[in-house]
Amino acid sequence: MPSFDIVNEIDAQEVDNAVNNALKEVATRYDFRGLHTEIEFHKKENRISMVAAESMKLEAVKDMVIKHFIKRGLEPKALEFGDKEGSSQGHVKMSATIKEGIDRETAKKIVKEIKNLKLKVQPAIQDEQVRVTGKKIDELQEVIRHLKGKSFGIPLQFVNLK
Repeated sequence: MPSFDIVNEIDAQEVDNAVNNALKEVATRYDFRGLHTEIEFHKKENRISMVAAESMKLEAVKDMVIKHFIKRGLEPKALEFGDKEGSSQGHVKMSATIKEGIDRETAKKIVKEIKNLKLKVQPAIQDEQVRVTGKKIDELQEVIRHLKGKSFGIPLQFVNLK
């Protein structure tokens, strides 16, 4: 029976590339010259930490990271930015957590949305993904088309269509 999985996965290498591109842009921008600015990607913790000399510069760094995420084909919805904090050196810092996987509440919303379509498909929550099975591939494609038009607060990928 045909099926596909709905997942939320972020390619760590692409995140690393986006962070490196943002760092290169900071190095070449005139308004950042001589100011302390850091952007680091912590793969194990799945977060990006940003430090800048002042609040306005930190906002510019945040915008750069988002811009390079988009350029690399990553969804900026996957970033969850924390609050601005002061550091001991007088700088301003912020961290962004990268959300992966589909939490239970979002998975339930996705399943409810699929069931409201009244198609002959069966959604099932499995760990941090949703598997949809049906008899016809056309119905599965209709589910994908419908879900692409909806926003659940996280980026969704549709994989393993068999």
